[in-house]
Amino acid sequence: MARARWLEARLAFAFLTRLPCGPEPGEQVAIGNAAWAFPLAGIAVGIFSGSVYLAAILALPALPSAILAMIAAILATGALHEDGLADVADGFGGGTSRDDKLRIMRDSQVGSFGVVALIAAFGLTAVSMATAPADLRTLAWFAAIGACSRAAMVVPMALLRPARSDGLGHAAVLTLGWRFWIAIALAACAALATVPELILATALIVVLALPLTKWQVDGQTGDVLGATQKVAECACWLTVAIHVNAS
Repeated sequence: MARARWLEARLAFAFLTRLPCGPEPGEQVAIGNAAWAFPLAGIAVGIFSGSVYLAAILALPALPSAILAMIAAILATGALHEDGLADVADGFGGGTSRDDKLRIMRDSQVGSFGVVALIAAFGLTAVSMATAPADLRTLAWFAAIGACSRAAMVVPMALLRPARSDGLGHAAVLTLGWRFWIAIALAACAALATVPELILATALIVVLALPLTKWQVDGQTGDVLGATQKVAECACWLTVAIHVNAS
């Protein structure tokens, strides 16, 4: 059992980051089974990008430091979530039918809706992140947001059926069992230890994303999971900005 959990955690890190730590050939692990460790991978990415922010802010203003931290996160994840956000924006915004939306989402080209979505997400995240102070609280915020935004991905995995008969969404199937609840619990603990309102921000995005995705393509895809993470991350940073402004 311990080896199975270890393989699942390695797959979560290999899937959500560019770390070469996935299972070895012959070791079969389903993406859905690794979902419980998604928040752990998010914490690792958050600590990495937060460290870049704290290092940069020693010599630079807050906004360029935030942009450098975002670049660090993109390098750590291979722009996995940004690609999903752009594809979903293009598909949901430009498609005229379910099949048309799914076809556009699978197209590697980025359209106008995708560009606007990325600019909006980057801009809102950067200016919100720039409100974070240059102390260790900020590193904890980065870690908690990494956990919460990755936990948001497991909800459509569990509550929506795959929109396609192939692809990542078809492989990323999760039941409402212990793996789901461990992911939620890890993110909730990270939020409660830092900014509890992150739980509400993440929940709000999930509550809005589920019916929207159901209406648009009647199921989840890998792009939907990536877009959910990115929008949840943006909402969490806006929540942190409100928290800083109120304190």
